[in-house]
Amino acid sequence: MKNVDFFIVGAPKCGTTAMYSYLKRHPQIYFPEVKEPHYFGSDLDFHGQSRITLKQYEDLYKNASANQILGDASVFYLLSEYAAVEIKKYNPEAKIIIMLRDPIVVMHSFHSQRLYVGTETIEDFIEALDAETDRKAGKRLPRHIGLRQGLYYRDVVRFDRQVERYLERFDNDHVHIVFYDDFSKDPRASYEAICNFLGITPELYFKFEPVNANKIVRYRWLRDVMKSKPKSFSRLYHILIPHTALRHSFSKLINKFNLVHKIRTPIPEDIMIKLRRELHESVTGLEKMTGKDLSSWKAQR
Repeated sequence: MKNVDFFIVGAPKCGTTAMYSYLKRHPQIYFPEVKEPHYFGSDLDFHGQSRITLKQYEDLYKNASANQILGDASVFYLLSEYAAVEIKKYNPEAKIIIMLRDPIVVMHSFHSQRLYVGTETIEDFIEALDAETDRKAGKRLPRHIGLRQGLYYRDVVRFDRQVERYLERFDNDHVHIVFYDDFSKDPRASYEAICNFLGITPELYFKFEPVNANKIVRYRWLRDVMKSKPKSFSRLYHILIPHTALRHSFSKLINKFNLVHKIRTPIPEDIMIKLRRELHESVTGLEKMTGKDLSSWKAQR
């Protein structure tokens, strides 16, 4: 097969899922059903999950037609220290899409998402931030870790270092940066700009609706049972629902029942000021790289 043409490399909670869903509808674009295969980024530690092989990665695209361009929307490629190098080696002409947002909002939102999927057990956001040093030492880890580096919330939002890795390896005309505030105000314009970047005609026959609103679980115990499926439960589950498709449908129904949309609790003002000061240098570096005024991401001095 031909190489994957473009990558939405991140960051998480910056509109990547929405953009993926919009682009996926375009007849000239092919995304695999697995949104985030994470074949690249060999330093990413998904805690026991083995990295897929090149053959498995290529098989994800076997149903693409010859006239489609191929995309990969693995959002932790931006966080990875190795992904930029690996993608460049794989396809020197790859196009890179980076989506960014106020780093404090990203940390807060990402913490909520990890709580929802069960890869975070510290419910208080500030306490989870304070636990980063312990966690890097292997302490206070959740049972289900998911991406280990995702527990280090400050590292997730050091966007200056992350963007620099791609700008150092790809020509400027092969890197397209989208800021969430612009995207949320005018998703159509951001979508059109990406289509132009990819060299395809925008398809504008659908509504640009919000995707991935904040969610919490109604019952944590139910989420944990459905996630880990203890042996005794798993055996009973397979006996009662022997067909794979029915089990999948039942799991989706249970997960939907256990989902509650909720407005996120605001971060206290004193903590916001502290975090803004902490991230000031990183944001300033990103401003210089992109030419974008990011004063709203900084503490007033």
